[in-house]
Amino acid sequence: MGVQERTRGSGILLAVSSLPSPFGIGTLGDAAFRFVDLLVDLRQKYWQVLPSEPAGARDGRHPFLSAFAGNPCLIDLESLSQEGLLTPEEIGGFARASGSEKDTGEALLGRLSILRKACERFDAESPAFAEFFAQNRYWLEDYTLYMAVRESRKEEAWQRWPEEIRKKQPVALAKCRSALYNNIRFWGFCQYKFYEQWFRLKRYASARGIRLIGNLPLYIGEDSADVWAHDRLFLLDEAGYPLYVTASADRSPGAGQVWGSPLYDWAASAAEDFAWWRQRMRRCAQMFDVIKIDRFDGLVKSYGVPRGQEDASGGRWFKGPGRKLAEALNAEAKDRCVIADDGCFSSAVPGAGKLSDRIGWLRTRVLSHAFDGNTANVHLPHNYTDCREAVYTGYDGGTTAGYFRDKTEYELAYLYEYLHIGSQEDIADAMIRCAYASVADIAVVPMQDLLKIGGGTSALKDGSWRWSPDEEQLDERRRAWIRNLAAVYRR
Repeated sequence: MGVQERTRGSGILLAVSSLPSPFGIGTLGDAAFRFVDLLVDLRQKYWQVLPSEPAGARDGRHPFLSAFAGNPCLIDLESLSQEGLLTPEEIGGFARASGSEKDTGEALLGRLSILRKACERFDAESPAFAEFFAQNRYWLEDYTLYMAVRESRKEEAWQRWPEEIRKKQPVALAKCRSALYNNIRFWGFCQYKFYEQWFRLKRYASARGIRLIGNLPLYIGEDSADVWAHDRLFLLDEAGYPLYVTASADRSPGAGQVWGSPLYDWAASAAEDFAWWRQRMRRCAQMFDVIKIDRFDGLVKSYGVPRGQEDASGGRWFKGPGRKLAEALNAEAKDRCVIADDGCFSSAVPGAGKLSDRIGWLRTRVLSHAFDGNTANVHLPHNYTDCREAVYTGYDGGTTAGYFRDKTEYELAYLYEYLHIGSQEDIADAMIRCAYASVADIAVVPMQDLLKIGGGTSALKDGSWRWSPDEEQLDERRRAWIRNLAAVYRR
């Protein structure tokens, strides 16, 4: 196992789908390359790209349909036109139909429709495509078949498929591959083009000194290619439904959140030397320079409730694989820096922080969670024990300004004193300076905070996938301020 690369620096969190685009959502095209150039201009070192996996819901949100596949909606159509797979008239018509709305509902189906036109003109016999399929067969064969069957059954969950397909009987699967050949080819084409464009962008970013931070979500959706293909690795009933699903640890009646992902049969994973997990980490190590494991605390223990329950009461804790899986993932990560996202869950699972320390991974710290009046709060920079932290002004919960918008002056008193400010208008910028000044190796600021957007907490939850930045808000004065911070604090 090599030594993980750690470089002190700062970065911006922005979903690829939030990049400017005439096609509804951002893609891996020219706007992504221009954003890399912007990062260089602002003296940044990191771009956290947010999840790139295909989502099951038509609003582009969780849960994911695959732990390995890329989101076809991020494929740049103009690049396909330059290759002769689409005509300018076709993508122009699609742009007019998409307008400025983001890919939801019928717009998502429209995007897949135009990709099918490109697939019809694609040479599936090309050596490059054959090599891609051979190198990714361990997940691509299952994924393309799953998507083709799912589409043929009008997106019906795999638990309701005919028993012989649900249980993956060889004769039944062979019939499906024959009957659905064209659809299987289409989903394989989408993955080929996604990864081709992704690695082109990554090479450009690397050449300009920008490192990509990507997510490895610990949990995935029950209706996914992985749960169908590797059902033995999950706690499922005879019909394939989860016995327990993930939830927050608040067990008060009517309280807590039910996230709904199936829990793992860790003994089954350990019996296979965590082969599926190793494959996931290897894929992330190819795609990203820094890997953030979401819900990392689940390696220590997970809280689950019976499937179908609407709140988090009456659940139970499930022991995780702990250091055994962490070491397996570390071996596959090699020299990639790993961030353990235990920052928001350390109070419920205190052992998570200890595990990340032992394994040498960075801990997550979130400044918006720091100011509860407790001077021992682990998110406060003066409590960082060393540089092995990745600090965020905020994430997955709204803009920093929106997070504090409804707080009383009494609740904000400690924050004002800590940051040396006197009003809510100053919070976002003071948070950015605080993150940059900390000892944390990595400081990441969501683009909304960088632009001083003051929307409520729902703005980021709804906008992580659909919101697009207004470049005019990042004027030269603002850019100079960010560059200066990066220089002053050696970012």
